[in-house]
Amino acid sequence: MATRTQRTDGNTTRLHILETAGRLFAAQGFAESTSKEICTRAGTNMAAINYHFGGRDGLYEAVLVEAHKQLVSLDELMALSLESTDPRLKLRAFLTHMLEMSAQPKAPWGFRVVLREALSPSPAMPALIQRAVLPKARLMRGIVGEIMGLPDDHPSVQRSLLLTVLPCLVMTVAPKDLSSKVLPALKDTQALAEEVVRYVLAGLDAVAKEAKATEPPQASTTPKAGKRR
Repeated sequence: MATRTQRTDGNTTRLHILETAGRLFAAQGFAESTSKEICTRAGTNMAAINYHFGGRDGLYEAVLVEAHKQLVSLDELMALSLESTDPRLKLRAFLTHMLEMSAQPKAPWGFRVVLREALSPSPAMPALIQRAVLPKARLMRGIVGEIMGLPDDHPSVQRSLLLTVLPCLVMTVAPKDLSSKVLPALKDTQALAEEVVRYVLAGLDAVAKEAKATEPPQASTTPKAGKRR
């Protein structure tokens, strides 16, 4: 029983440090956030950071992965992909989810951490890509490739995935005044989602049509008949 309590307390401490560091990195950036300040805010010591994360660099890697999860987690993506067998409906569910997240009055701290990392990549960027970005990208490439009728590693599928996701990512970090003072129609999240989906699907269809039209014809695998004697 004591061991179970210790593990629970240890996990609570780890999550508390992660949350505290995440908020600090979001506000100040990695370079300006010292281990001492993290420890002071978390009410812990450097030994706890070393024990749970192996140091400040390991802590930042964990924060980056958690931050990306706040955008959309792999579990959420998989759940959305299981809602329908139609890849277009899967993509609709994903885009709607992302736009609803962007409409929240106050974005989670992870949004700003990811934005800071994208604008000024740190040595932890490869870990973020490997641990968080790649698994989600593979799943989304499969959905986009299925819609386009192309292999998921096709260059047009890869470029189309970027163009599909980018508007949603922009909306998550856009100033809230954008919808209140500049483009008030953006407040209607449902209408925005419907039109983004329509726009994206039309684009995928157009790109797929062009990609298939410019591909060289497949060589026939049927053996030629021999000459009659």
